[in-house]
Amino acid sequence: MFYLAAAVSDFYIPASEMPEHKIQSIDGPLQITMKMVPKMLAPLVKEWAPEAFIISFKLETNPSILVDKARQALKKYHHQMVIANLLDSRRTSVLMVTRDSEMQLSLSDEELTQGVEIEEKIVSYLESRHTAFMEK
Repeated sequence: MFYLAAAVSDFYIPASEMPEHKIQSIDGPLQITMKMVPKMLAPLVKEWAPEAFIISFKLETNPSILVDKARQALKKYHHQMVIANLLDSRRTSVLMVTRDSEMQLSLSDEELTQGVEIEEKIVSYLESRHTAFMEK
């Protein structure tokens, strides 16, 4: 099983393009051009671990595109599951998306009071899905 944490960012500035010294405000407004972070999911699925149970994440701020973006990732990369979440509720609720289903995992008020973290529910759910995957 590969449980891939979400990227910190999809963009970066290469070290070779970083300024050597402090950027001076006297020079006026700043324009930044960033490069895309290389996507590692495709080679992982196709080349490095084609038999593995692979889970990725999709974080969005717009709830109306969340499921569609998760399904697009599944179609593009051909892995088993996307954990889709919204920025404002990522610590309390996630949507487990597969090619043919969606499962909402959320913390109850009682669980929040007890200090339960959403990761506990995620890992428990993934453990059962992984077991089923391995039995195929």
